[in-house]
Amino acid sequence: MNWRGRTFCLLLIGVLGVGCRHNMAQTNSPSPKPDINAVLADHDKQLMAIPNVVGVYVGVLEDGKTPCLKVMLARKSPEAERAIPRLLEGYPVVVEVTGEIRPLGSP
Repeated sequence: MNWRGRTFCLLLIGVLGVGCRHNMAQTNSPSPKPDINAVLADHDKQLMAIPNVVGVYVGVLEDGKTPCLKVMLARKSPEAERAIPRLLEGYPVVVEVTGEIRPLGSP
């Protein structure tokens, strides 16, 4: 193979190598999280069906900025603790024991 042929082969390998790395970088990048309100809407019925769960809402972690899903429990129970996921679609799930939730009487 003459020097032009070698140069062409090296150039082709270099271009293909850069293209492959570029595609791999796009493929391996994490996909963005869905909107947290949509995640709550997709899972609220399933969470509310767990015994002792009295409410679910969008909140933030103790750092004051990281969004999370909050699950309110009437009382702590091992069954509820096992049934509630720690993570839903990339968002942390925090359990709070709030007690029973009842509507207020008429004014």
